[in-house]
Amino acid sequence: MAENIVVTSIGILSALGLGTDANLHSLVNNKSGLRHPKHLRTIHSAAFLVGEVDLSNDELAALLGIAPGDNGYTRTTLLALAAMQDLLKNADLELLRKESLAFINANTVGGMCSVEDMYPDFISEKQDGPFVKYIDTLDCAESTLNVARHFGLKPLMSTISTACSSSANALILGARLIQHGVVKRAICGGCDALSRFTLNGFNSLKNVDKTPCRPFDQDRFGLNLGEGAAYLLLETEADAIKRGATILARFTGYSNTNDAYHTTAPEPGGKGAARTMQGALDKAGLEAADIGYINAHGTATINNDAAEGKAIETLFGDKVPFSSTKPFTGHTLAAAGAVEAVFSIWCLQQGMALPNLNFSTRMEELTISPVVQLVKDLNIKNVLSNSFGFGGSNVSLIFSAA
Repeated sequence: MAENIVVTSIGILSALGLGTDANLHSLVNNKSGLRHPKHLRTIHSAAFLVGEVDLSNDELAALLGIAPGDNGYTRTTLLALAAMQDLLKNADLELLRKESLAFINANTVGGMCSVEDMYPDFISEKQDGPFVKYIDTLDCAESTLNVARHFGLKPLMSTISTACSSSANALILGARLIQHGVVKRAICGGCDALSRFTLNGFNSLKNVDKTPCRPFDQDRFGLNLGEGAAYLLLETEADAIKRGATILARFTGYSNTNDAYHTTAPEPGGKGAARTMQGALDKAGLEAADIGYINAHGTATINNDAAEGKAIETLFGDKVPFSSTKPFTGHTLAAAGAVEAVFSIWCLQQGMALPNLNFSTRMEELTISPVVQLVKDLNIKNVLSNSFGFGGSNVSLIFSAA
């Protein structure tokens, strides 16, 4: 039988700040990270709210001990490096360098944040200049390679890009590699930086809200984009105990499915979402009643919230508190699954359900509503976290008390 997988360290950077203290403080005090962008160079900066990390590229570089300016690192890589550095505060770097390790990173738009600024130089006849360092950075794997190099790691590496479920899928792959004996440990998560390409692309789909997003609300209009990075260190329970590591949570269940319904819309009745959540329950050997809180994908888009809401209602009725945390961070795309996995672990540890900010009116399609205030002192033994992406790429993860 496959060994139990546990989480022994986490690292996170979002619009709420860097590390556990900053992020958790904002979550429990209803402090959203949404604001007008100041680092993203866009003519729409006064029009849209985003979950932007409140550090410039030079400030991120300084935090990492990297020379500022044209150092060849995109913002995507800098976000990833900062989150990884946070994870390593509670991990043995020498052990990770010595024993077999996988680094499964997730990303959706690579270094577009830098490439779009330098595109005129790329297509010019210039043969040299700062832009040359960034020619190959559009590849989603660029951040993966740079993180491994920066920290002196030589892991089995893979980069996953399955839209908004990317880093949730990274966690699944890492767990499976450990359980099949390919590696002893895996660092899994994802990163994405805001770019004009992303903002303009989602805006063209007419699903970006210019006001704070309202997941699961009857009057929801669309999402707010965000950026950030998060990583989780996975290993077997036996190995964690043997080396005296602190176990933050057990990673007990997961499932990924595909709706095969539409490029950008989920199956309207929520059948795909329900099948994914049920698959995670089956993997963990749990019933719906065993789940104490659901961190919903909850993008505040018309189609997603209707489908996911129906699926939650079908499987859990009104018995399990649920909410979306995207009004705090914005939708961080490839990073979302890992960011919200970290939030879910904190809910598990502290027995709490996080508030769904900006909610006022229940959706007419549903009889259930999300949690609107922080709920404490819950007896939570298992938390379910959803990440549903374009193309019907659905992932549900379950974390259980250590």
